[in-house]
Amino acid sequence: MADSTLVFTLLGLTLAAFVWGRFRYDLVALAALLTAVLLGLVPAEEAFLGFGHPAVITVAAVLVLSRGFERSGLVDLIAEQALKVGDRLLLQLLVLTGTVLVLSGVMNNVGALALMLPVAIRMAREHGSPPSLLLMPLAFGSLLGGLTTLIGTPPNIIISSYRGSLGGDSFGMFSFFPVGAVVALCGLAFIVLLGWRLVPKRAGSASTEAMFDTAHYLVELRVPEKAKAEGWTLHDLREAIDETIPILAVVRGERRHAGHTFHGALHEGDILLVEAGPDEMKLLEDKAGLEVGPEPDDESAQEDSSEEAETFDTEGLHLVEAVVRNDSMMINRTVAQLRLHNQYGLHLVAVARDGGRLNQRLRDIRFRPGDVLLLQGSESELAESLVTLGCLPLAKRDLSLGQPRLLLVSVGIFTVAILAMVLDLLPSSVALAGAALVSLLVGVLPLREGYQAIDGPVIVLLGAMIPVGQALETSGGAALIAEAMLALGSDWPVVVTLAGLFLLSTLLSNVVNNAAAALLMAPIAASLAKGFDASLDPFLMVVAVSASCAFLTPIGHQSNTLVMGPGGYRFGDYWWLGLPLSLVVMAVTIPMVLLVWPL
Repeated sequence: MADSTLVFTLLGLTLAAFVWGRFRYDLVALAALLTAVLLGLVPAEEAFLGFGHPAVITVAAVLVLSRGFERSGLVDLIAEQALKVGDRLLLQLLVLTGTVLVLSGVMNNVGALALMLPVAIRMAREHGSPPSLLLMPLAFGSLLGGLTTLIGTPPNIIISSYRGSLGGDSFGMFSFFPVGAVVALCGLAFIVLLGWRLVPKRAGSASTEAMFDTAHYLVELRVPEKAKAEGWTLHDLREAIDETIPILAVVRGERRHAGHTFHGALHEGDILLVEAGPDEMKLLEDKAGLEVGPEPDDESAQEDSSEEAETFDTEGLHLVEAVVRNDSMMINRTVAQLRLHNQYGLHLVAVARDGGRLNQRLRDIRFRPGDVLLLQGSESELAESLVTLGCLPLAKRDLSLGQPRLLLVSVGIFTVAILAMVLDLLPSSVALAGAALVSLLVGVLPLREGYQAIDGPVIVLLGAMIPVGQALETSGGAALIAEAMLALGSDWPVVVTLAGLFLLSTLLSNVVNNAAAALLMAPIAASLAKGFDASLDPFLMVVAVSASCAFLTPIGHQSNTLVMGPGGYRFGDYWWLGLPLSLVVMAVTIPMVLLVWPL
């Protein structure tokens, strides 16, 4: 069997596995690489050279620098100003989407979205508007902003490195700006003036109370005389009922203890404030002997208790909403498997998915990307636990946490790195890796956070798929695809073939990771340029833009997935704004590429 046929078969199976989603994309990419080695498509001694590729190093460095910006408080200052916008929806869209667009040009676009997402949620709550109207434009703005610079998005880094591997100079920091800036501004104008009207209005997580209705499910359970639970700890109680029912507080006399901090034994007369439905209440009564409400003969106390349950102050127990990120360790795992309480000091109170609260037993829920969680924990430990778990807080996020000194230092380090790249003093991978190293050495962020900032699955994806992408070229597979496109477009102008290349790359990026799309499409673009005897640059630029335009599905890009839960979106909602926006981007990209990078 010809090598090109083997490559097409392998890539077809790989893409099918990406779309299926049963296994994480980094595992699929690594399996594809090892299979390519076994088939003789990639030499064994070159199998892992992709992990040392400049594109991989650059992406890792950008992720560290992005976390440094967050840690220093630079973006918090910008977000604080954004919150001062009025109640006019168009102005809110312009400020939020425009801000994330600019930030995405100088930092990882997922990081930029993660920083602005709580701001958008808070803005929606303050003005009583559906968050769905703000969040999808915000996600798409982060993708558009990544088009403007080398470090804005992984496809730009990959395309730049690929150009260098063919013997030419790699694209510079601002080589993408003339095309990317015009495309981003046109996309922004479309979203703010017209596109937002196409976004479905969903309830989303406009408020904790609206999504989870915590007080409605709050129940007081009393430890009566000679109850089974007397003398038990809360851990003993959970073990006995074999259920992770959230216990928000234990009331003893005049004191109320938060559930996650109460480690003593239960006494007669203790009141447990519990998040429970009828089934869970029955379970607690049968297996622990707990009873609803205070002493049954004390009618006044019963009335007081009922009133307290209705007005229970959840804020005092440090409840926080958080969305599960694509790279979270929680994905496909349950509360018991994660040991949320024992290891992280967190109680899971409720889970919402697709804008609505899940009513199944908490212990049976396997978390998915985009799930919105209502968690309870110690205020001092919540932030660190959420970072470790891979969750993004949506509410109660303090602004301006950075230190002015660190802010100036982080900006200064980044500026020096950019100057070194612009003046051709250092390659981008070396300049940015050096900036990341200096940021860690001077304490812009701790070393542990630096390692946490590096998205391991993306690094493995890039390192594994780079040799596979090269196999597509060396086997002649890319040339075969290019010849087919040349044959179809032989009677048409080159611009039509560029449009076809754009559409193919866009469709691919909506079902697989955008970095993988760029890796696979770059050799095809080079073969097309060779077939037309034209300049390579316009073909590569078209791939760079189109690989980043994953506007059609929630799985095409992490930014889209992150807003799905908080916005209450469904899978098909992204088409409404994403399809016309993709057409606008293509209509602007092709002429701008031909103007800036002529054939």
